Amino acid sequence: MYRELPQILGRETVDETNKTDQRMDRPILEFYQFKDRELSSHLFTQLNGLRQEGLFTDVLLCSEGREIPCHRNVLVSSSPYFRAMFCSNFRESHQARVDLKGVSPDILDSVVEYVYTGSIPITMDTVLPLMQAASMLQYSRLFEACSAFLQEQLSPDNCLSMIRLSEILHCGSLRERAREMAVQSFSDVAASEDFRELSLPELMCYLEDDRLCAEEEQVFETLLAWIHHDPFSRRGAIHDLFKKVRLRYIHPTYLFQFIANDPLIQSSTLCTEIIESVRRLMFSVSTKWPVELGPLWVAPRRYTCHETLVVVGGRKNSEQTSREALLYDERTQRWQWLAKLPIRLYRASYVCIHSILYVLGGLTMGSGDSVVSTTVYTLSLKTNQWRTAEPMLRPRYAHQSISYLHFIFVLGGIGPDRQISGSVERYNSMFNLWEPMAPMPTPVLHPAVAANDQRIYMFGGEDAMQNPVRMIQVYHITRNLWSRLETRTVKNVCAPAVTIEDKIYIIGGYTRRMIAYDTKANRFVKCENMKERRMHHSAAVIDHKLYVTGGRYINGHDVVEDSDSFECYDPKTDVWTSKGTLPYKLFDHGSLPLFCVSNKPYPP
Repeated sequence: MYRELPQILGRETVDETNKTDQRMDRPILEFYQFKDRELSSHLFTQLNGLRQEGLFTDVLLCSEGREIPCHRNVLVSSSPYFRAMFCSNFRESHQARVDLKGVSPDILDSVVEYVYTGSIPITMDTVLPLMQAASMLQYSRLFEACSAFLQEQLSPDNCLSMIRLSEILHCGSLRERAREMAVQSFSDVAASEDFRELSLPELMCYLEDDRLCAEEEQVFETLLAWIHHDPFSRRGAIHDLFKKVRLRYIHPTYLFQFIANDPLIQSSTLCTEIIESVRRLMFSVSTKWPVELGPLWVAPRRYTCHETLVVVGGRKNSEQTSREALLYDERTQRWQWLAKLPIRLYRASYVCIHSILYVLGGLTMGSGDSVVSTTVYTLSLKTNQWRTAEPMLRPRYAHQSISYLHFIFVLGGIGPDRQISGSVERYNSMFNLWEPMAPMPTPVLHPAVAANDQRIYMFGGEDAMQNPVRMIQVYHITRNLWSRLETRTVKNVCAPAVTIEDKIYIIGGYTRRMIAYDTKANRFVKCENMKERRMHHSAAVIDHKLYVTGGRYINGHDVVEDSDSFECYDPKTDVWTSKGTLPYKLFDHGSLPLFCVSNKPYPP
């Protein structure tokens, strides 16, 4: 027993020794920075208690007879205003009482309480005197807190008043937020009494703003209402104001039938000259504007006008023709359902002009009978309601439509006799009139069609025997003449075409291939292929990128399947990117860019 005890004690001693050695191996802590995170708030709580008891205070802030005891060092530490007052050679630096004129006793008391506690209540009754006091006494964070409070109260009814207030108070953050609301809610703001009282420079500033959320027709009506509010002194400003209206984005019918006939416009020689310049430009069917119109015509769309993608009609999920119309916004990457087409149409054509969607012709699918239609349906996002427009001259389906300036051209298709037609007609939106044009030299079905520089290009297609036509047919818009060029490069059927700058992109058509035709150099350029052989799909250009939707494709087993694919092609990088899928499989549909004016939901 006694012999084993030392061994046991020895082991314990070794263990303790090892622990001691491990502790000694650690680095010795030579410095430790302790920070008491509660001390500063505790200190100010104690200082405020001393102030309230009148202990160690060395100055009285006075307003209208009320005296508020304070500590100079606290005031100096809290504000550049008091630092300059008490640390310079001002007489207040030696006075026990300091009168603060322009600050009411209650507001001064609240500000002092804020200095000692960092807390202050802000209400609509106190916010303005608090801002004035904060500005005078140089409490910038309190000033911005009052500004943030006012920004939360902003509405279309008071934003113009808030702008005037912000200028009086020299509050940039409030002014910018109020102006942002004024331009985004322009429709509501323009109807207010405050808007009619704007000065001419102020109104000009709004009309020049690219962020203005309004269509140009409304911009014109707004300036008219402003002038009519005080016609005697304001009618002389009509020319300067009219130059701020971006006439390029006004519907020609509205421009030439309403604006041109307005008495105020007619009273100004300079205004009528601008309208005549626009009229000459329209009639010349040219994309080059006169010198005198240049600065006005090149003005961009308002910032709040953005392009969206509209997908309409077609064959849905391999079943019957679809009445659906969908809108896709790239900024939110969401689909939104629009009003349904009034009837089901088989192989109608689709086009957008003046921010209005047109659905032209098609085969109406009735009970037992089908009728080739001349009907034209239109949809405006402002109302989200379908209406009928002036019908085409000839009934047709499986035709092509394309817009150019203020015209819509309808080409070929199949008529009531079920024969391929080469006829062409044109809709003039200035006069709401259809007129026949020169027929195409070789009637074809399902060509790829695009327009550029006063010409319409028709690539390929198929003849009555369903043989591919290796040909480019070109329609000269100004001369109403056709020319054609045979080429082995073209062999597309049921492929869309789009124009980006001076290149026309032909996308697929029973092939994966995409080629670009350079209209200036008169040559084809190879582009990156699509993933599958595709046909009966649709394409549109938004923000200089090509969006391809739906169609039919040939899978690896040579079986034709419907597609819900949604892809984007960037011509700058020559790269395809998947955008997900459509809400359903779709082909023979329309896919078009359409301008939206605001982010507000569309009417149901």
